[in-house]
Amino acid sequence: MRTARPLAATAVTAGAAGAALLFAATPAGAADNATVSILHGVPGVTVDVYANGEELLPDFAPGTLTEPLSLPAGDYDLAIYPAGADPSSTEPAANAEDVAVPAGANATVVAHLTADGTPVLTPFVNDVSTVPAGQARVTVRHAAAAPAVDVRADGAVVAPGLTNPNEASLVVPAGTVSADVTLSGTDTVAIGPADLPLPEGADTIVYAWGDGEAGYQLAVQTIGGMHSSPSGVPGGSAGLADDGGVPVPVIVLSTLGLGAAAVGARRLATSRV
Repeated sequence: MRTARPLAATAVTAGAAGAALLFAATPAGAADNATVSILHGVPGVTVDVYANGEELLPDFAPGTLTEPLSLPAGDYDLAIYPAGADPSSTEPAANAEDVAVPAGANATVVAHLTADGTPVLTPFVNDVSTVPAGQARVTVRHAAAAPAVDVRADGAVVAPGLTNPNEASLVVPAGTVSADVTLSGTDTVAIGPADLPLPEGADTIVYAWGDGEAGYQLAVQTIGGMHSSPSGVPGGSAGLADDGGVPVPVIVLSTLGLGAAAVGARRLATSRV
């Protein structure tokens, strides 16, 4: 098991969905490209997103995961506004200057809540290195307003004590498992169980997001193309799987237990858009 830190974390005071601003701006002098996907994991907030003063994505809704986007590396000035607001007469709900997009990286920018319910922006670097034939990589990321959790596959803990905004990653045989999320150190199921397929030669990334008020959900992103030779070797059933190399839609699962037990979760009455 490998636990990795996010590449960076840029906090915003409201509406962390400003991460979506990254995808179309082109700063002067940018030479290399990065691949970026954006996940909106702040419940109840729909926003218009801007970069360098230009609208890039109107009506960006919670639960939205974009397709992978190629963009020049560089620094971006970001701002978000309540959906439909006129930027010429409205103060931004949140902004972030000089947000760095690294050259050559494959990244997912996640707008989500901290454990205590504050909106933040966290870019994660996706591991696209080769996996052995017949194997798959699975990555789990804690992006919910909730305390530490354990992630289980077929009842066995594979990511213990995972805290927001951290991730854990491992390589397993390709296949399908029954996955769920429990409160750390307990058998109290918070999300799931649900069958989760892991395709051979892909990284399946699972995000837990949301809060106790709106409910907790899972989003699943699949990045393919990491086969080693020979590819297509049948895998076992011990992996955590989906077909293809682009993100799949958000999966909404049951949210038992976590809302009542999440000490840090609270209503964002003033900090949201």
